[in-house]
Amino acid sequence: MKKESSLSKLFAYAGKFRYLTIASWILSVVSAWLALVPFYYIWRIMKEVLSVAPDFGKAAHLKEYGWAAVGFAILSMLVYVFALMCSHLAAFRVQANIRTSLMRHILTLPMGFLDKDGTGKIRKIVNESSAATETYLAHQLPDQAGAIATPAGLLVLLMVFDFRLGLLSLIPVVAAFLIMGTMTGQRMKDKMEEYQNALDEMSSEAVEYVRGIPVVKTFGQSVFSFKRFQASIRKYEKWTIAYTKEMRIPMTVYTTVINAVFAVLIAATFFFTRNGADNTFLLNLLFYIIITPIITVTMNKIMYSSENQLIVADAISRIESILEKKPLPETAHAQEPENNSITFENVSFRYEDAGRDALHQINLAIKEGEHVAFVGPSGGGKTTLASLVARFFDTTEGRILIGNKDVKEISSRQLMDMVSFVFQDSKLLKTSILENVRMGKKEATREEVMQALKEAQCEDIIAKLPDGIDTVIGSSGTYVSGGEAQRFSIARAMLKNAPILILDEATAFADPDNEAKVQEAFSRLSKGKTVIMIAHRLSSIVDADRICVLKDGSIAEEGTHETLLQKNGVYAHMWEEYNKSVQWKVGA
Repeated sequence: MKKESSLSKLFAYAGKFRYLTIASWILSVVSAWLALVPFYYIWRIMKEVLSVAPDFGKAAHLKEYGWAAVGFAILSMLVYVFALMCSHLAAFRVQANIRTSLMRHILTLPMGFLDKDGTGKIRKIVNESSAATETYLAHQLPDQAGAIATPAGLLVLLMVFDFRLGLLSLIPVVAAFLIMGTMTGQRMKDKMEEYQNALDEMSSEAVEYVRGIPVVKTFGQSVFSFKRFQASIRKYEKWTIAYTKEMRIPMTVYTTVINAVFAVLIAATFFFTRNGADNTFLLNLLFYIIITPIITVTMNKIMYSSENQLIVADAISRIESILEKKPLPETAHAQEPENNSITFENVSFRYEDAGRDALHQINLAIKEGEHVAFVGPSGGGKTTLASLVARFFDTTEGRILIGNKDVKEISSRQLMDMVSFVFQDSKLLKTSILENVRMGKKEATREEVMQALKEAQCEDIIAKLPDGIDTVIGSSGTYVSGGEAQRFSIARAMLKNAPILILDEATAFADPDNEAKVQEAFSRLSKGKTVIMIAHRLSSIVDADRICVLKDGSIAEEGTHETLLQKNGVYAHMWEEYNKSVQWKVGA
């Protein structure tokens, strides 16, 4: 089966605008040929000057030829401008359609996709890969059409005046093509992929590093404290230096050869004029000396156009890597949950390409209205287990029931209506407080939003904002703290009023003053709901109906706070260490 070209894939996004792209090629070719016409008039000028020398006053057509050369040069530029106008209109449409397709598809993918691939990498693909297609269609493709058309026109000019000099002028071109072949092709494609992978990795790690800057500054660390970020920079540095050294010799030879046209012409001149030269030969030689630099420029354009093709092919490949991701399957016969209970039956889960299960044979029943806390060492599987409830991923083995119905048999819309999340790192969009909270319920009235903010203990925050709930976060220097953002997220969850609530380290960024208000807001939010709490601050979950201790992907212990302390197991040890950390003070 024939592999579809990058251009065909881009045309699929262009629709009727593809004809503008084709028009830009045609106009670019016409522009390239028009740009060669002035050289013919320059030759006419030189011929007339040499024919009347030394009586230059007899040159009667110099002004006519000069203005003709200027006219064709201007006409060539105008045609090229029209070519770029056509290519840009098509390119912008393609870029917009690609981004729209990507974002629509990403919205259909499970939330776990964003956690697995990293928002930095995904954002880079959406922004930079789509921008690469725009640059290719708007600039590089018309230039490539012109660069291919120029040699055809040059070939005519080189052969018309003196075919011997014309053929000799092509020797460096042939040699340059051979050298170019050693730097392009499949090998170059593989190198471009390695280059983009190194960039993606560095970009993703940079995002994580920026997020961790508060920790770095607090503890007086440096970039070297983030080993993965440092390693990604070193990897990129090592790759670029090695590739530069590898290309140094062939690129030097190529540059020397393609600029050696003059040397060939000079050597030919000594040979052809060994018995003397006439004015016609000198005229043609001057013409070839003037026009052959175009060969160098054209060859460079052709070489870089092959590199640009590889870049856009890699960009399309990355775009398709997202579009090829499959949404979780939707049931054709959606079932209604009987209540808000949650049951885990022999649940195991393994991340893609992982060597072992993140969760293994989890069996747990959470009654409707019960408040259950997940605690345990980092990497134990707490967040993963909670994420499976809302189908951020699908289980590898076993099943999860909500209201005695498998979550796979509940429609995704209903499942999202039933479950609310308050994450550790609450996100607020750059819009008003009103619209940020209204995301929990799009049809909510202003009064309903205000009530949710009141119940979430947000009144003191609203009071100090310049425009109240109409204040746009991030504008005019208006920002809120992590704890304050958390309370707005709680207001959003209150407005949604879903019967199942998952709190993932929801007090992690709260200062002592904010934590008290956040806890008060949680108590109001949790009334009458089935709640799963994930917490490191053990003081926040002592009143939970049940505490499950997860370790190495399994439930190690289960019971109330008092029961687990009496067992003197994992939880008792965690409680002891937690109290030591709370009571720790800096010595005088």
